[in-house]
Amino acid sequence: MESISKVSSIFETARDLTLEAAQSAGAARSLNPRPPRDLPFPQIKKLLDSRNDRDILEGLRKVISMMYRSKPCLPYFSAVVKNVASPNVEIKKLVYIFLLHHAEAEPDLALLSINTIQKSLTDQNPQVRAMALRVMSGIRVPVISQIVSLAIKRGCGDMSPYVRKAAALAIPKCYKLDPNTIPQLLDYLSILLGDKQYYVAGSGVTAYLEICPERVDLIHKHYRSLVRKLVDMDEWSQLATLRLMSLYARKCLPVRSKKMKKSKTRGFYDDEASEEEGSITEEVRILDPDLELFLRTCKSLLYSRNAAVIVSVARCFLDLGTPEYIDSAIGPLVALLRSPQDIQQVALYNIVDVCLARPERFVRYADHFFVHASDPFDVARLKFEVWTLIYPHCEPHVRDMILCELEHFTRALNPEIVQESVRAIGRCAQSDTHASPRCLRILLKQVSSVDGNLSAESLTMIRHLIQQDPQSHTKTVIRLAKNLDITPNPEARATIIWLVGEFAGIDNESNIAPDVLRILAKGFASESEPAKLQIVLLAAKVYLHHLNNLPEQQLRSSTPSASFQELPPSIDQDEPDNPFTSSSSSSSPPANPTYSNPSGPPDLDHPIPKLWNYILLLARYDTSYDLRDRTRTYRALLANSSSTQLASLLLLAPKPVPHAPSPSENRRDLPLGSTSLILGSKFAMGQGQELLEWVEEGQEPDPRLRDEGGVGKDAGGVSSVGSGRPAGEALDAALREEKEKEKERGKGKGRMVEKSLEDWLGEEEMEEDGDEDGSGEDEETEEDESEYEEITDSEEEEGGGKSEAKGLVDKKSSSPSSS
Repeated sequence: MESISKVSSIFETARDLTLEAAQSAGAARSLNPRPPRDLPFPQIKKLLDSRNDRDILEGLRKVISMMYRSKPCLPYFSAVVKNVASPNVEIKKLVYIFLLHHAEAEPDLALLSINTIQKSLTDQNPQVRAMALRVMSGIRVPVISQIVSLAIKRGCGDMSPYVRKAAALAIPKCYKLDPNTIPQLLDYLSILLGDKQYYVAGSGVTAYLEICPERVDLIHKHYRSLVRKLVDMDEWSQLATLRLMSLYARKCLPVRSKKMKKSKTRGFYDDEASEEEGSITEEVRILDPDLELFLRTCKSLLYSRNAAVIVSVARCFLDLGTPEYIDSAIGPLVALLRSPQDIQQVALYNIVDVCLARPERFVRYADHFFVHASDPFDVARLKFEVWTLIYPHCEPHVRDMILCELEHFTRALNPEIVQESVRAIGRCAQSDTHASPRCLRILLKQVSSVDGNLSAESLTMIRHLIQQDPQSHTKTVIRLAKNLDITPNPEARATIIWLVGEFAGIDNESNIAPDVLRILAKGFASESEPAKLQIVLLAAKVYLHHLNNLPEQQLRSSTPSASFQELPPSIDQDEPDNPFTSSSSSSSPPANPTYSNPSGPPDLDHPIPKLWNYILLLARYDTSYDLRDRTRTYRALLANSSSTQLASLLLLAPKPVPHAPSPSENRRDLPLGSTSLILGSKFAMGQGQELLEWVEEGQEPDPRLRDEGGVGKDAGGVSSVGSGRPAGEALDAALREEKEKEKERGKGKGRMVEKSLEDWLGEEEMEEDGDEDGSGEDEETEEDESEYEEITDSEEEEGGGKSEAKGLVDKKSSSPSSS
């Protein structure tokens, strides 16, 4: 009968395997797999109530499939939960998944399964114990918070590290379930942080950051052991530990600096240099030994296969380390450019942030930032930005290569990439004056572009370059003024008009500003508002230069102006100014004089005053409020032709040379590897991502607190956790430590001294001789006294200890004889 039952079980197992293989093969062959067909409720209920594990598994798979497709599954709750006591591990897994999703909807029925789950905590299979602990902490019913706490306590002392890891991950869930259990959870957490298994300690760090990131006192004794386990942890635990150590270093490890003389290499003939050069000192940062231990351990993580770990290490170096550590992270960061596009874009944001701090170290990687045809716009923009940041630090051949690439992309089909390349060329020209002529030629080609935004962007960059050296770009301004007829973009036209106004007073003989103003005045009504504002400003500047040059012209000319010079000053001051009226005669003051100049009135027949009055008249009836207000301001400034100092100060003041910063300049203070760095906003920064200030020197915790955490200790005080030595060597070390403690306690006092067998026998012989010859004791004592006089102070202490030890031995040896 037994053979028949074995054969039948073998056939049943083979049948199950055949059915599963057929199902998987059919799913693989179908090109367009259909969604699974839902069985009716009675049929699924029948499968769940079956006594055959295969039927129960089939029914649970159907229910889980319906659950993940958002189908109603609560009617099956009781039928599913009763299978929680099944010995089959696969069935338990599916039941636990169902419980985690629907425990809140049916808390009463879920509580009925708690006893069965508690029994699973004592199962022989560690996987079952870990699953039971994970499910019990995941059932979000506040009534069972104490039961969950007790389960975590049992899991912390489990022999299997897999169960201890599940206990560590269950601590935050229990805290969210009932925050009043925090004292108990902190005790469990302290045990798990010192666990000898690295993946248990990593999960403990994750739980620590979720429930009590401010309790640095829990980390002191585990600091060094966590640092040593960092390399072996999984990626998620490494990220959590790096974040924890960054916070701990800022709170507990102060920054120290030391002044050192700056070494300067001298040439052959610089031997007689002044003493002042040799006395130059600089502050050098000194790293704390524990911080240096952490940073050295982080260096090995730069070879991780996870991009997030590499970025986190670079953040630690940037926030905690010296420039040498930052330089070591640049190569692994650049290597992330070989990743997929999504990772590549995030890596570029972090590379740009590091490049803002250390641009000269990226020069050797300049060829890694070539823009490919498949790169999206954001990736190309960030690569252009890296090029502009490293451009001032490159060699001449590298600069030529960068400019050639940027010039190539000015002819690209994507207008966004073209605009970004134009901005990059402008930033390169600002950082290197020798490359300005070449960059200016490239930008002038884009002025006549059909794309108005591109031409406006090019003109903005050209304006920045011209303002660096206005005297040498007069011909450039004349060339731009000729393009006014073919430039339709309002911003581009406004930029050209502003440039012409800036050059209105450079060359009085061959100045094109009045002619440009005359041409623009014809089509004033059809211009856009930005262009109209610049035309009015151009007219004010041209008229102001005319007023400033007017006295010299009157001295050369022979036009009568005596009647104007003889006018009393009271008439000029009391009469209101109206630039829209002109005087009819020069012998008597008009009712509304247009000009009042003590040295002579401006020539009314000159075309510049006529142009000025014409522009004022056109702007007076314009529909724009801003234009009319601006016109009134200029008219009030230039109403009194005898006093143009204020107008010159406002309109002709030298303009500062503009500087176009890097687009990521506003992200310099954002933490590396954070979401806020990608989005460019501090509001996207999560809690705990802000960078803390360094603790002040003298207020840090005692460094000896971390000595206890260097190696963990078991109940007997023997070092075991985190030590790479065998148990025998660890035991010998513990004995040596105990002896040293005894020496410290017995310093200056009598104590037992280790003696060999010969010493013990020698003492017994001396005792026998002393009994036989008592008269010889006085002579021996005199000799001993003479010898003791020659002993030093340190030898006296040793001798006193030996004499007391000898007395104790004498008492012990004499006690049996007396008895």
